[in-house]
Amino acid sequence: RKFPPMSQSEEPLTTAGLMREITVLKEKFKGEDEETYSPYADLEKATVLQECRIFHDSKAVRESPRKCCTTITKLLYIVAQGESLTSAELIDVFFGVTKLFQSKDASLRRMVYLFIKEVAESCDRGDVIIVTQSLTKDMNSDTDLYRSNAIRVLARIVDAGMLGAIERYIKQAIVDRHPLVSSSALISASHFFESSPESANIVRRWLNEAQTALQSPHEMVQYHALSLLYQIKKHDRLGVSKLVTQLSKNGSLKSPLATISLIRYTSKLMHDEARESSGVSDGSSELARAGYSFLEGSLRHRNEMVIYEAARAICNLPGVEPQDLAPGVTVLQLFLSSPRPTVRYAAMKTLSEVAMLAPMAVVKCNEDIEVLISDTNRSIATLAITTLLKTGSESSVDRLMKQISSFMNDIQDEFKIIIVKAVKDLVMKYPGKQRILIGFLSNILREEGGFEFKKSIVNAIMFLMDAIPETKENGLIQLCEFIEDSDFTALSTIILHMIGNLGPDTPNPARYIRFIYNRVILENSQVRAAAVTALAKFGAKVPSLRESILTLLQRSLADEDDEVRDRSNIAVDVLKRAIAENDYSALDENGDPAPDVPTSSDSAAFLLLEPLPMSFSQLERSLKQYSNAPGALESAEPLSFNTLPVVEEVVEVAPVQDSNGSSNIMGASSPLASSAAAPPAADPAADIYAIPELAHLGRVFRSSPPVEQTESETEYVVKCIKHIFNEHVVLQFKVQNTVDSQRLDNVTMALEGESEILTVSGEIACESIPYGETGSCFTVLDRDVSVGIAPSAFTCELHFTAVGVDPMSGEEEGDSYEEEYAVEDLEIATSDFIAKVNLGNFRNSWEQMGNECEVLEKFALSFKSTEEAVENVINYFGMSACDGTATVKNPSKPHMLHLSGVFVGSKPVMVRAQVGKTADGVVLKVAVRSEDADVSRQVADCIR
Repeated sequence: RKFPPMSQSEEPLTTAGLMREITVLKEKFKGEDEETYSPYADLEKATVLQECRIFHDSKAVRESPRKCCTTITKLLYIVAQGESLTSAELIDVFFGVTKLFQSKDASLRRMVYLFIKEVAESCDRGDVIIVTQSLTKDMNSDTDLYRSNAIRVLARIVDAGMLGAIERYIKQAIVDRHPLVSSSALISASHFFESSPESANIVRRWLNEAQTALQSPHEMVQYHALSLLYQIKKHDRLGVSKLVTQLSKNGSLKSPLATISLIRYTSKLMHDEARESSGVSDGSSELARAGYSFLEGSLRHRNEMVIYEAARAICNLPGVEPQDLAPGVTVLQLFLSSPRPTVRYAAMKTLSEVAMLAPMAVVKCNEDIEVLISDTNRSIATLAITTLLKTGSESSVDRLMKQISSFMNDIQDEFKIIIVKAVKDLVMKYPGKQRILIGFLSNILREEGGFEFKKSIVNAIMFLMDAIPETKENGLIQLCEFIEDSDFTALSTIILHMIGNLGPDTPNPARYIRFIYNRVILENSQVRAAAVTALAKFGAKVPSLRESILTLLQRSLADEDDEVRDRSNIAVDVLKRAIAENDYSALDENGDPAPDVPTSSDSAAFLLLEPLPMSFSQLERSLKQYSNAPGALESAEPLSFNTLPVVEEVVEVAPVQDSNGSSNIMGASSPLASSAAAPPAADPAADIYAIPELAHLGRVFRSSPPVEQTESETEYVVKCIKHIFNEHVVLQFKVQNTVDSQRLDNVTMALEGESEILTVSGEIACESIPYGETGSCFTVLDRDVSVGIAPSAFTCELHFTAVGVDPMSGEEEGDSYEEEYAVEDLEIATSDFIAKVNLGNFRNSWEQMGNECEVLEKFALSFKSTEEAVENVINYFGMSACDGTATVKNPSKPHMLHLSGVFVGSKPVMVRAQVGKTADGVVLKVAVRSEDADVSRQVADCIR
């Protein structure tokens, strides 16, 4: 046969051409091959339940076990898809399943076990109990497969009452010679232990059997036995210590998994011991020496997992010395060249964590780490580059930056964020390289990326600008260029806010005006509003630019957005007034250049730059409390910040940190500070203002948090709130009645105590407190204002008339009688008279306060750690911690604590306290400043 001649457009048939044709056909049918259909996709519950009738046919069960397996598979499928079986359907199915136990087919028996175990947790225990007898019979079978599976299923369905009946069989199974049976029994014991306290008490009696199973030659049995022993003893530290010491010395464990568990238990014991000794493990205790010796010996184990776990445990030991890290780091260095990606990743991740605390210990691995920069696994490459940034020298920064830039586009944002944090830390380590590193951050800031990635870069640059002044101008320019093309409104507004705060203080503030005004023209309303505010700040801080900025702001007076218009109107009006009052001249009287700063009486600087004495949320709360006070709205006294009630801080004002630890210097007003708005707090003095008899006392200065005077489980639960007035103290006792057969009438609190400044002048009883309800009684104390405030203690006794009532109807029955109920003593400390108020910029306020009334003191405190001392010092003074000083960053160095508040009588008070750890305890040095020397002395005496 002759074939037609090949045309010129057709290619000759070659191997390459044939492969191309196959590839095209493969791609063409690829989608069809990927479409798979489940044979159970269209199942209906009614149809499957109908098929379950085969379970009742004994002949079909014996001769067609595979068909029964298929039916059980369908049942499991519809249950997994969310179909629920009614109680009647479950009972019918379980009765049918019990008939399947007569089959000797192993596959069918295993499907029966699987079905019972999967369905047991989603149905009533009473329904599942139908199959218990069959399972108990299998548990005593001669077939090990049946025994092991029956025990596992029983662990899901029996309770503590039934466990006692089968306890003997499970104890025998734990020490069984067959590893499948023994492991199943141990796992079931673990489930029983977690199911209920009653079952846990029964399992604790199986310690001897678990100890015997620990000596099994089978690795899996050893692992499960050790896990059960630790589960039983984990709240007994001495028992765990003995177990760990015994096993680590005799080396009887052959199972790698059991050895890994033992390493983790040893590490936990060493961490707990270090925590009790103030976070530092000096290695002098017997446990520390034996534990480290065991971990070091495990580095020579033949199993790779055990070696890694031991190396990781050594590297994570608290307070470990660099020379003690060497064995673990050496092993991890060898793992870096492993052909397995999981091993390389694990070793690299652990070395990266070590580099954060002890970078010099990882320096010897740098050559091996540099090889991993080009690893095909980008997770490993990212960890490698970030570790090198922590351990590399200053001379290697340029080379590392080039290597990072080569693969930044190939990794995901989450890894980019890690690199940004590492670069930020590197700038802090080598400030001389700040221009190169900030240039790198600005370059990746302009690249594609999500919001979290861009936010991490912006926060990193802001942090560096705050920490390293030399980076301020460079960072400002880079951020100005970024907002030219930014798609994120939140980032643009925060950067504009920051430019408005920092830009006017730079040598050439006019260079930033163009960037800001471009946002007024081109952006959305939120960014335009932020840009208008930034321009107004430039006008307020730089008098020479006011005329130009006024011209720019006037163009926004007709903006379509009302927020932008309002801000523009205010700024224009304020700047016009400031120009009229203080006409700027470039030269002074002597012909020299005049300082380009606002005068002390400049209205624009005061109105646009000075913050309010309190936040807007505090102002709202203060106004509400002012209006709630009796007679406040009818008072002739002018309303001002000085006459408003003092509002305490709800949450400590601290620098906002992102997920990477970068401080956000914009403070709480930053859009990036993603903290949910706190719900409006109720006025704690509302109960006081609602009582006419207390109206003559005036406005409450502050109210303390509730102080518990009884345990929460007692029959009468009592809490006390101390309401402080200028010349009085009102104690509000909130009493909860938890006795269902009583009603409390005429409830009062009797106080006794010797105090020079406080005397009981009256009380207001609570008429009635039914069961389950809470009522308040009040005791009024007069304060002698001529005597300095000092701590006062009172014994308290609750007096009331107990009226018997019917628990069901609440009607009175039986006799009533007078009752007295003693509660805990109550202390009224000096700190109760101090409101937690942040006075703004601590340094400026401290300097303005002056040292005329300053009091200096030094104390020796018996605390174990600096953190504990700082927490208690804050509680002693009862004041607000400022500038984030409530958190101790470096416990090994003396910590400076800044506190501020308002003393009763609206007297500001400030405290600077230095807390330092010594060998004998903690040394506290305190400086207290106020406008009244007596107030300073009383506050200093808060330390007891």
